[in-house]
Amino acid sequence: MTDTASVTSDHEPGWLIDLEPVVEQLLDRHLRTSREWFPHQYVPWGQGRDFDGPLDGIPWQDAQSALSPTARSVLMLSILTEDNLPSYFQSLESFGRAPAWREWAHRWAAEEDRHATVMRAYAHATRALDPVVLERLRMQHMATVPPERPTQEEGLAYVMVQELATRVAHRATAANCGEPVCERLFTRVAQDENLHMLFYRDLFRALLDFRPDAAMNALSRTVRHFAMPARNLPEVTRLSNEVAAAGWYDLKTYRDDVLKPLLRSLGVMDRPNLSSSAEQARERIASMMTFLDRTVRRVEDRRAAVDEARTGSRTPTV
Repeated sequence: MTDTASVTSDHEPGWLIDLEPVVEQLLDRHLRTSREWFPHQYVPWGQGRDFDGPLDGIPWQDAQSALSPTARSVLMLSILTEDNLPSYFQSLESFGRAPAWREWAHRWAAEEDRHATVMRAYAHATRALDPVVLERLRMQHMATVPPERPTQEEGLAYVMVQELATRVAHRATAANCGEPVCERLFTRVAQDENLHMLFYRDLFRALLDFRPDAAMNALSRTVRHFAMPARNLPEVTRLSNEVAAAGWYDLKTYRDDVLKPLLRSLGVMDRPNLSSSAEQARERIASMMTFLDRTVRRVEDRRAAVDEARTGSRTPTV
């Protein structure tokens, strides 16, 4: 899920009014393709036990979790990403009050709340996470004001990238967590995130056609400064670095599985007849991709050197 842009505007953005028919089409597609599901069916309630506190249950201990340390870190990050619903909803509402957009905002918020609900319930029922640490981090995150985006175009660009990054991360969790219930849960949530990404991607593509200057500049700023939610919290940064070191979601993932397919799908590098402003923004995006190539190569070389020192065999870099 996303840490949506905080857009400080008290009037409807003109492009959203003009693109209202596109929003209607995308909303209709979402309602036709999404599938109803129920969080309670994805939680192994039979594993649940009372915790210490008013119910005088069993305190949480690290050995109670069936997940690996990396899987626990990913689960913690995922709950924090999915959980800041009031901020997300307020930010999305600020885009405008056109009927289709309002219906989408309510639907999207409700689906994201479902994700947070099922993940937290899973963590508590299986004792996958320390519930005290989780709650304290959640409260810190909820108290954090999302960074403001200069324009509504940048807000839309951010949520588009964020939804794709979240889908990729959830699929990686399902593939690597090593626990069947967790795998099934994250696979299901990733399906929702894919539909959310498609909505925002296709709306942004229409915005690129309608306002290429503003859209291209917004996309340039977003991909060059993108960060997952709550990265300003030291514990979240530590967890993210742990996940990256394990190769579940790192800079290479962001380049190969988020940016490259997104830029290709939007046709960013092939769009003709751009203004000088839009062309400069596209050049900044290209420079960013070149920078990522160099950075990923350095990281992969360091990782290969560490592997060679530890095992005597060098892992090929990409």
